[in-house]
Amino acid sequence: MIATLLFFVCRLDRGRIPVHEVQDILATWGTRGSPAGAHTRRTQNIYRGEIDPIPCHSHNDYQQPLPLYDALTAGCTSVEADIWLQDGDLLVGHEERSLDLSRTLESLYLDPLVSILEDRNANQNLIDGADPWGSPNGVYSTNSSIPLTLLIDVKTDSADTIPVLVNQLSSLRDQGYLTHFDGTHTVRGPVTVVITGNTDFDNVLEEKDRIVFLDAPLDHPWSQGRPTDVKSYNKENSYYASASFDKAIGKPSVLGDLSDEQMEKIREQIKGAHERGLKVRYWDTPGWPNREKIWDVLWKKGVDVLNVDELKEAKEFLHRM
Repeated sequence: MIATLLFFVCRLDRGRIPVHEVQDILATWGTRGSPAGAHTRRTQNIYRGEIDPIPCHSHNDYQQPLPLYDALTAGCTSVEADIWLQDGDLLVGHEERSLDLSRTLESLYLDPLVSILEDRNANQNLIDGADPWGSPNGVYSTNSSIPLTLLIDVKTDSADTIPVLVNQLSSLRDQGYLTHFDGTHTVRGPVTVVITGNTDFDNVLEEKDRIVFLDAPLDHPWSQGRPTDVKSYNKENSYYASASFDKAIGKPSVLGDLSDEQMEKIREQIKGAHERGLKVRYWDTPGWPNREKIWDVLWKKGVDVLNVDELKEAKEFLHRM
């Protein structure tokens, strides 16, 4: 229901929708115990500069009570959405059978991000989408230079889905809000879009002015179906280097301890990714009761972002580090 509401709010004026209007509607929508009423005060903190960004990735973010906004109010610098191409639009959901026509990539993520960034840059003298003193402001006023990563897991055929995705990203691209590779170097923007899942390395590289970046395989960059040269994945075409913790490292002991061999694997994988200029993310990490013990190991070994489902716990953990 909230997603549907945001969808229609954002459609009222695609030119510019003041963020405070979205907040006002959320503040009065179903205040008698509705999810919106519970999230309004925390959501407003985004725009008051009361939230410090932290390196956490909101895994399957669309499953949060209020997608995108819950992650932003926690301070996450990365969010994830699974997309499915259906009837020319991109629906967001974990399984095809659970898709809802009102929960689209535009309604849950792209339109709200445009509104947030327009509000954050309302007083900037933008020329061709670029602030003459630097890049446009990011979503967090406490550190406007930190970009938000939108990781998009492509569930349907790449050849059909990615062109639709690129077209929908024009609402961010046209205002200079997207990180892009201009053929020579990477130009940083407030939002970096990374694609994973059903992707095609060669097709992505064919684009001379790329606005989507790849999620490189962290554990086996040379594996079947991928470029044979490990150096093929670099900061010009990729942003993350990711792997399943369970498959790449293995399970910890009952007490959450890792063997010397497992620790060495982590160190080598992080080293290899960083040498290519990529940011490291492990998904499928152990849950409770060993969750924070593994987080602590990964953080101290140099991962760039913690992949989390529990936003509150991740925020508390990272604030202690």
